[in-house]
Amino acid sequence: MSRPCVFFDRDGIVNESPGPGYVERVADFKLVPAFFDALRVVRDRGYAAVIVTNQRGVGRGLMSRATLDAIHAVLRAACAERGCPLLAIYDCTANDNTDPRRKPNPGMLLQAAREHDLDLSRSWMIGDNEKDVQAGQRAGCRTILVHLQPSVTSADHVLPAMEKLPPLLEKVLANAKTLD
Repeated sequence: MSRPCVFFDRDGIVNESPGPGYVERVADFKLVPAFFDALRVVRDRGYAAVIVTNQRGVGRGLMSRATLDAIHAVLRAACAERGCPLLAIYDCTANDNTDPRRKPNPGMLLQAAREHDLDLSRSWMIGDNEKDVQAGQRAGCRTILVHLQPSVTSADHVLPAMEKLPPLLEKVLANAKTLD
């Protein structure tokens, strides 16, 4: 039986946003404490947790694949340390906006669903920009936008800060075990 998932964008949701640039070094990867609170709610409700992130900095040669993998190893370890392991991390390093895996395209979510038997119709995508919302909707997920001052959005829910995410997830995530 397929299970639901909560997909998280990385920069600005899992870790502090680097602004217009990229997190290019492990030392610059600063985790957001509220992410772990949200992840705990997701896991307690029986949902899988997957990171889906565009990482064009690799495609542009600003950082290496090895550095990106090292950053993701830090993330995996931090999640496991807190008893909330991630199911998977998907990244798109393509520099080409037409790549089917590059958000706003849904390729990473679709790949995760195939590889892990996830039910996208019962899943959520959480991100900090409209590309995340579009990717989630194109995959058939409900969406949450976390952004201080969003412009026009088609997200199902909009929050001004990550600290507001755990209480919202407590309200909107059904117990996955009772959904089956």
